[in-house]
Amino acid sequence: MPGSLATLYSPLASGKVRCTACARYCVIPPGSRGFCHVRANEDGQLRLLTYGRAAALQLDPVEKKPLAHYRPGSRVLSIGTVGCNWRCQYCQNFEISQEPEVGGRPLSPAQAVARALELGADGVTFTYNEPTIFIEYALDIIAEAHRRGLFANFVTNGYMTPEAVALAGPHLDAVSVDFKGSGEEGFLRRYITARGAGPIRATLVDLHRRGVHVEVTNLIVPRVGDDEATLRDLAGFVASEVGADTPFHLLRWHPDYRMRDLPPTPIPTLERLHRIARNEGLRFVYLGNVWGHPLEHTYCPGCGAVAVERFGFSLRSWNLDRSGRCRRCGTALPIVGHPPENYRGDRAFPMVA
Repeated sequence: MPGSLATLYSPLASGKVRCTACARYCVIPPGSRGFCHVRANEDGQLRLLTYGRAAALQLDPVEKKPLAHYRPGSRVLSIGTVGCNWRCQYCQNFEISQEPEVGGRPLSPAQAVARALELGADGVTFTYNEPTIFIEYALDIIAEAHRRGLFANFVTNGYMTPEAVALAGPHLDAVSVDFKGSGEEGFLRRYITARGAGPIRATLVDLHRRGVHVEVTNLIVPRVGDDEATLRDLAGFVASEVGADTPFHLLRWHPDYRMRDLPPTPIPTLERLHRIARNEGLRFVYLGNVWGHPLEHTYCPGCGAVAVERFGFSLRSWNLDRSGRCRRCGTALPIVGHPPENYRGDRAFPMVA
């Protein structure tokens, strides 16, 4: 088996193994699979059944991940497999994430990176389902991507183990850690089948301390996952433990899969939570899935001018110089990189020499 699978499980008595990739720590008997459906005990050894098999492949803007402060204007090849360690009742990718049968097209790490280069991508990202469950496959792709000059990031629910973070952390350039309903315990238990946000918070802090560029997303589900006190606690935690400059995305939810009885998140709800997050000390709070809203933009903390203007996943104007400073007042903004010279978004915008 390619990869480094032996590092993320422990052998137990009677041929069982304990998987240490995610915070479920599944104990798997011989001939069985873990909760994710894709990590299997075969004769006392843990095997990744989806290694080399991609169920989803798409060229995306990095802003879709969403990453607002890392390599803006770049493009990434998004890669996903089947299976997941969560059971989100509203998952928009349920056709692959909740699929118990192993499928997908054959795609070796070398082929994945060759495809990314062919499409003109600047990086590779692992998304659509939880990359932790296929971490060995992802890391082999990342090794090839870095060798060819591409960056790599995870879009993750953060429900990882310290072992998995230690394995992935040294190789990730950026990560978007996606909280659901601000990580409120009752919401996670009922709608996600997860036991609390403790592992997610630990993953967030650990990756940040390892030097990975970290952004936080928070899906706001109306009525059942929009509690103000929980949001306030999460925003305060991020500000104090990761930093006030951590990009914090409040995402608008829409009905899907098994949760079609609730409306999309009201925009006033998102705006109210935005004010709360800002009041907790976070300097860069964004609304997502609300195209055309002024809170999609990055504002200079020095003078309040629009530093980066966005419409959805496209950049409309870029008002920073090459050193990342506001063109109006000279304040430095914590954004890694700038749009590539050949950037093509909704329309052209002036670049600063």
